[in-house]
Amino acid sequence: MNNRTQLTHIAAPQGVAPGTGYTHVVMGTGRLVALSGQVALDARGEVVGAGDPAAQARQVFENLRRCLAAAGATFDDVVKLTYFITDVAHLPAVRTVRDEYIDTARPPASTAVQVAGLFRPELLLEVEAFALLAEPSA
Repeated sequence: MNNRTQLTHIAAPQGVAPGTGYTHVVMGTGRLVALSGQVALDARGEVVGAGDPAAQARQVFENLRRCLAAAGATFDDVVKLTYFITDVAHLPAVRTVRDEYIDTARPPASTAVQVAGLFRPELLLEVEAFALLAEPSA
């Protein structure tokens, strides 16, 4: 179920500098889907890509994709991504992987926060998401 046409993206509200690779405002109507932060753990709970931000980002986005699918959603439905990253120097690698999953012409709103650490020291990033789905037909 995709409600892409129901989402409005405002890349740069009046008086706000445009973002690089994100939209300042995404709005729409429908059912909110909140995804818990995903980390680079595989289905067995083992870390994927220790020390490799691109490999970890790929696992994180695959986990997000699977969680979205469980809700009947895709990355086209995502309105907000929040990145918790242990080193902002990893952001370019994370964004490169992210761009394989999202529509870069209509990116979601985003926030990136550098953190001192995550719940396991070998994890480099965690990403949570919010998506918006159309209301089910009556």
